[in-house]
Amino acid sequence: MKKMLAGAGLALLLGACAGGAIPGIMMTAPAEPNEVTAATPYIVAAVADERRPQADRDRDALRHPAEVLAFTGVQPGWRVADIGPGGGYYSRLFAVAAGDSGRLYAIDRPGTAERPRPMAAVAPTYSNITHLMDGYAGWNTGEPLDAIFISQIYHDFYLPQLSIDVPALNRQMFNALKPGGVLIIIDHAAAEGSPISVTSDLHRIARAQVIADLTAAGFVLDGESDVLRNPEDNRSLRVFEGDIRGRTDQFTLRFRRP
Repeated sequence: MKKMLAGAGLALLLGACAGGAIPGIMMTAPAEPNEVTAATPYIVAAVADERRPQADRDRDALRHPAEVLAFTGVQPGWRVADIGPGGGYYSRLFAVAAGDSGRLYAIDRPGTAERPRPMAAVAPTYSNITHLMDGYAGWNTGEPLDAIFISQIYHDFYLPQLSIDVPALNRQMFNALKPGGVLIIIDHAAAEGSPISVTSDLHRIARAQVIADLTAAGFVLDGESDVLRNPEDNRSLRVFEGDIRGRTDQFTLRFRRP
């Protein structure tokens, strides 16, 4: 009987070496109890939310929303500011992930009667979204935040027509977060060493520039994801040009307020 058991154990081990797995021995270690992953139920629910328009769903293959949300570490009950929400792609996701006990602040520019901001139609469909239209700088949520999220527009803060004092805005964001709160920045990558003028020319920004900006404001670089990187983008084209539109090389950085 002992020989049979030993033989069975050897067969299992050899099977594992050939690509099989022995439950409890060769399986991948489970996630930590508080670790947020793309498979975390409330992340899955956010992506599957039936209120998301088809246009958003069509962009998911390129935007990897579950992986991006997991990288932020969002938790139910969080207070999150989405700066530059556009049509609400990420605002919708964060609203569901944060849940009824959380809140999403969509930090937007003022609209006009002729050209209302797209978020004005999105916010009423989520009870925990507050739409603020005071501009990208000078806003106030009235409560400390767990996270600030900025996708593809940090470079715009340098555009002369917006007249934003970028160092002052970065300090404002630092102060708006709770100690331990996170700032997530996704942006179109410029070639490293590019001057800041590339923001106007190509609508890109160098990763090192963003890191220098935020660490100067007191933030600590806490993590980086490669989920939106595209090595086929040579970073020399404007982000709106031809086939590169929607497929730019993008860095994803997480900063933390100590």
